[in-house]
Amino acid sequence: MADQEEASLLKVDFSTFVLSLGTTALYQLGVMPDPATGETAPADPLVAQQTIDTLEMIRDKTRGNLDEEERKLIDSLLYELRMRFVESGR
Repeated sequence: MADQEEASLLKVDFSTFVLSLGTTALYQLGVMPDPATGETAPADPLVAQQTIDTLEMIRDKTRGNLDEEERKLIDSLLYELRMRFVESGR
């Protein structure tokens, strides 16, 4: 039973992958603290922009292959990240 639970925790699907990239971008924007230390790193907007661009590329390359929930997730995540980027003053 424990092996099955561990395997399900390690399973990565499209939504988990996209959310992971979104979390990384928030960290790079200095919005989210590092889970290991609890400290927020200084913003690195150039790296954050690259992560946001990567998410946009993934969205464009998967267009027509996503279900409605996945499409809404990546669109709303990109919107939120772009707004955070603008708020950062970059």
